[in-house]
Amino acid sequence: MTRRINFINPFGTRAYDELIHETLLHYAAADTELTISHLEGCPADPDYFYPKHLMELALLEAIQDAEEKGFDAVISGCCYDPAVRVGREVVNIPVVGPMEASLQFAPFFGKSSAVVTDHRKACEYMQEYARTTGLDGNIRGFEVIDWYIRDMIKNPDAVAKDVISVAASCVEKTRAECIILNCTIIAACYQQHLMKGGDTAVVPILNPNLMALKMAESMADLHKAGAYQIGRTGYYTRPDAGHYQDVSRDTRRAWKDAVPTLSKVFTQS
Repeated sequence: MTRRINFINPFGTRAYDELIHETLLHYAAADTELTISHLEGCPADPDYFYPKHLMELALLEAIQDAEEKGFDAVISGCCYDPAVRVGREVVNIPVVGPMEASLQFAPFFGKSSAVVTDHRKACEYMQEYARTTGLDGNIRGFEVIDWYIRDMIKNPDAVAKDVISVAASCVEKTRAECIILNCTIIAACYQQHLMKGGDTAVVPILNPNLMALKMAESMADLHKAGAYQIGRTGYYTRPDAGHYQDVSRDTRRAWKDAVPTLSKVFTQS
């Protein structure tokens, strides 16, 4: 039973596609057709919240397009899990976020965990995210490697070495039994380092790309077998016809085109 999964890099650039492809494809099941894609016409990274929200507009279009093209599951390929919950409102196929999947898989790797993310702003967001999802119970700490996404792609080996160093100090401080890498690009840099025969960290490291892939494969199988159905009576209730006629595809695209530019926003600050 072949399953088709679209791993969407929610960045307005193809710069990260090859890195994700190289470090994730070999983990896919033999009967998984894994597509790595990216967005067009949106910011290149989500390191700040405003561009993240602009990206989510394009990402929601891509999620709906994926369902229309026959994909069995979609991965929103960033540990902010952008558009995951809204995506579940508008499509019936499983929509998987790497951070949510990692938090759910973590107890299988260690009784306690710690999160290593990219920079302080992301760290604050992730602490809040873990609390609001209710998945923070066994997290003992959050640490950062002080990198931004656009810089990681320039020196993946240095990123990987910082992961190992920060993971070691985090474990010593918190006694966490496993580390969740809280950035898909950090994880890909570290995985590439391992594939080259590099050193490993002192405790199990959860690669959020891999966690999302395995969650997506499982959920896709359930969906194809008729054993997955998202609840539509509460949080994920879909707009009825009367509401939805006001948010047609053409109207949504018009709204996206009307969004003010980042340059305007930043020159006002």
